[in-house]
Amino acid sequence: MSQAVEIFKACSKAIKEGKLIVREGSSDKEFHFQNWFEGRLQEIGLHYDTPGRNTYPDFRLVEYTEGFELKGLAYPGREADYDCNSQVPCGEHNGRQVFYVFGRYPSKPDGNTYPVLDLVICHGSFLNADNDYVHKNKSFRGFGSYGDILVRDRKMYVAPTPFALAEGTAHHHTLILPADSPVDDELVEVGDLVRKEVDKFVVAYSFDLRSNEMGTELIDNPNAGRAHYFKAYRMKGDLIDKVQLQERSRSLFEESLLNND
Repeated sequence: MSQAVEIFKACSKAIKEGKLIVREGSSDKEFHFQNWFEGRLQEIGLHYDTPGRNTYPDFRLVEYTEGFELKGLAYPGREADYDCNSQVPCGEHNGRQVFYVFGRYPSKPDGNTYPVLDLVICHGSFLNADNDYVHKNKSFRGFGSYGDILVRDRKMYVAPTPFALAEGTAHHHTLILPADSPVDDELVEVGDLVRKEVDKFVVAYSFDLRSNEMGTELIDNPNAGRAHYFKAYRMKGDLIDKVQLQERSRSLFEESLLNND
């Protein structure tokens, strides 16, 4: 059984017990949620590699080939999508199964301690089923009047969050795993989620420096229509409101992208 199950139970229990996020100050905009999560790993005795600014995923377990990427989201605020920086979400990386931990907290707390409002831990394949893409930044020199300016192609990815993808996740604690993943009897199934691959996907893009227009090249997806099956769980005794795919998740995500341009 994946350690994601035990970690989810520890996180859910901590939220119910009122264990708060503690930030060092208002300038701490990144590590406060990570520190809260780290406390849960310590409580259940899991060993992990200490996260760094350029490590992926953030927390890599030592005895298990699993890693956890943390995404703290201020609420109310941006919740339909998140910046992936230089790493596309995936379910496997360097031989490790990757899980994403999304926690929302108050956007305007009245101090440096505040609660985790809701939580979703999901397998990375729920966000993206492709594990083969390898991110690389490239550059070229020759731009500008004198031909000596370097242009860097530093990609930023923006992916939908589970709060946008799955209705019924907001204001709850939810675990989303591949449908064949074993769980224990402390969890209750609250939803069957099926994500299907698109007919075409982007394999290349270009950018015209004169018009500032971007173009994309699409090809047929050899796995078009392939279904990926997941199950959503909650702790026994929690509200069992049904979790289901958000019918408008794609349009919500696209609207969010337009608003963020």
